[in-house]
Amino acid sequence: MLRAKDLLGLRETSAEEIHEILNTAELMKVVITSNNKKTPHLQGRSIITVFYENSTRTRMSFELACKYMSGTASNISASTSSVSKGETLIDTARTLDVMGTDVMIMRHPMTGAPHLMARNVKAAVINAGDGINEHPTQGLLDMYTMKERFGGVKGLRVAIVGDARHSRVARSNIYGLTKMGASVVVAGPPTLLPPDLDMLGIDVTDRVDDAVRGADVVMGLRIQLERQKKGLFPTVREYHKYFGLTEDRIAMARPHALVMHPGPVNRGVEISSEVMASPESKIDEQVTNGVAVRMALLFMLTRQKPETGGIHI
Repeated sequence: MLRAKDLLGLRETSAEEIHEILNTAELMKVVITSNNKKTPHLQGRSIITVFYENSTRTRMSFELACKYMSGTASNISASTSSVSKGETLIDTARTLDVMGTDVMIMRHPMTGAPHLMARNVKAAVINAGDGINEHPTQGLLDMYTMKERFGGVKGLRVAIVGDARHSRVARSNIYGLTKMGASVVVAGPPTLLPPDLDMLGIDVTDRVDDAVRGADVVMGLRIQLERQKKGLFPTVREYHKYFGLTEDRIAMARPHALVMHPGPVNRGVEISSEVMASPESKIDEQVTNGVAVRMALLFMLTRQKPETGGIHI
């Protein structure tokens, strides 16, 4: 049962809710891996993706999740909408809402934009990434990938390596993993680590070897190459040398530790090609699991009674 009509972040999502989402995703993955990828769960439901930023994995996985469950999937991008004519975010949201939309899935470069939308529409709103705040469905699919391998998240040591300062993926993972009982350590160059990160109940270090040593899961974060122009790290070659996930570094983790990355990957920067091709790499499986998690969320959010917030079948 989800308490709210929306999923805006894992910071405000309880451990019990996360547990239920992951369990529901397990059922949905059976559909994805079957020969008949069709269920009636969203029949008659309208889902709209509203993306103000480019996306391949997140947007497509939401649209496929909707179609696999017989829903109607539509998409809007800022460049082809009335936003280019000066329409405000709230006006866009209300226009879509009165068209009979059941769920709006939003990605926006400004932190808090999905929260603003959610306050102004009756439809359920899912945050598909806002500014440098959160990307909750990525955090959920990452936890589901860990749960598949280890049977659960509690007690795992998870090393998150890279640009945590600008990463909404890192924040959602930190909120979700700590609530579910995992131990998290974040590593990266000091210029790419936000201040007071340790206040979230995690360990922080600028030594990747220390973070990776003994880890059950090692997660690389995408280096946003545009940040290099701001002088936050010297060169991509130097970054890979000191902070990249190489075979030697992964060998410091526990045997058969999972290697993960939210994508898209800058090969030879965050992760070497050899590590990406190793059996421990679950990057492709994360994409599959993303569809299952998003199917679970669409199912759960469209079965809530507005007056109680409970799920009904």
